[in-house]
Amino acid sequence: MDIMMKELLFDPTVGKIVVSVLSILLLVIAVKIMNRMLGRYVPSNDLRYQARKIINLLGYILAIFVLSIIFSDKLSSLTVAFGVAGAGIAFALQEVIASIAGWVAVSFGRFYRTGDRVQLGGIMGDVIDIGILRTTLMECGAWVKGDLYNGRIVRVANSFIFKEPVFNYSADFPFVWDEINIPVKYGSDYLLTRKVFEEVLTEITGEYAAKSKTVWKNMTKQYLIEEAGLEPMVTLIMNDNWVEYTLRYIVDYKRRRSTKDTICERLLKRIDETHGRIRLGSSTLELSSAPDLGIRILPLEGKQ
Repeated sequence: MDIMMKELLFDPTVGKIVVSVLSILLLVIAVKIMNRMLGRYVPSNDLRYQARKIINLLGYILAIFVLSIIFSDKLSSLTVAFGVAGAGIAFALQEVIASIAGWVAVSFGRFYRTGDRVQLGGIMGDVIDIGILRTTLMECGAWVKGDLYNGRIVRVANSFIFKEPVFNYSADFPFVWDEINIPVKYGSDYLLTRKVFEEVLTEITGEYAAKSKTVWKNMTKQYLIEEAGLEPMVTLIMNDNWVEYTLRYIVDYKRRRSTKDTICERLLKRIDETHGRIRLGSSTLELSSAPDLGIRILPLEGKQ
């Protein structure tokens, strides 16, 4: 028994395994200490998150580097075996490999970053974490309207960036266009209606339009894209039932619902102040008059 223990203690392979375990343990402790220090010395959440990701990645790279040095004399004899096994593993884990490739593409290809609002794999939400295999989203929409959080956290494989389009609501242009359609009855004051609607839009969304001009100008320098109408706009069409005004405006991508609520509330107040000069249309039926039917009731035969 003692001889076996001595052989194990002086076995080079056992010694390399012990050194490997101790090295990995020291790396894990060092990574944890550095991550804790970030909370003290890095006040920004974004910078702290990015620094934590870089530290973890460097920890993985150092671990692989240390193991390769320790077992360098064994690698040459295992080259063929690793080649055969690698082919099988690559086929079995092709989705995992695609996700890792997706992580590399996201990290260096500017698809999205943490804090962006995206639609990925059919899921819309804010990116709260980008891992090696999956991107974590705080989901918006579904049964909740107005692009608000619904409380679900969704993890989407990074491989989806190669399979489906990636919609980014906030990367280069953190604004979206929105519209409100308002039916107005025939006989209203059309000029006053347009004036009121334009004034309300300018009061509420004019700030977004001013901010978006600088951002859009930078986009035209980076992409082959034409100039767009960033100012609030009111257009008019006629149909069988009423006159329909379309209010088009630009808004911050995270304030679409609150801005629409403010616009509608302000519009209702301004419409009431016109005392009937602006009348909203509706799909209810209104019977203005009934024709004379001319019905006569004749007495039955044989009766007086």
